[in-house]
Amino acid sequence: MKILALTVMVLVILSPSFAAPTEVVDTAVGAACDAKQLQPCLAAITGGGQPSGDCCAKLKEQQPCLCGFAKNPAFAQYISSPNSRKLLSACGVPYPSC
Repeated sequence: MKILALTVMVLVILSPSFAAPTEVVDTAVGAACDAKQLQPCLAAITGGGQPSGDCCAKLKEQQPCLCGFAKNPAFAQYISSPNSRKLLSACGVPYPSC
């Protein structure tokens, strides 16, 4: 009984340290959707600057996943921000209609 109680306590203590997943398999498109791939776009999204070529390339790769990111509470604020709309436009990627 003590082992069970100790195990539960360890799980409760460690549970907040587990990070939210950034990779999701979108079954509708059959692609591995990985929000970490959009890291080169972070400065343009948060600061409103011009996107780099690497950012646009990664954005185009992850384009089928944008609806999934928009529905994920961890990423929705970034996808729906005004800077994201500017970023998508600058990269020639249409805003997702989910």
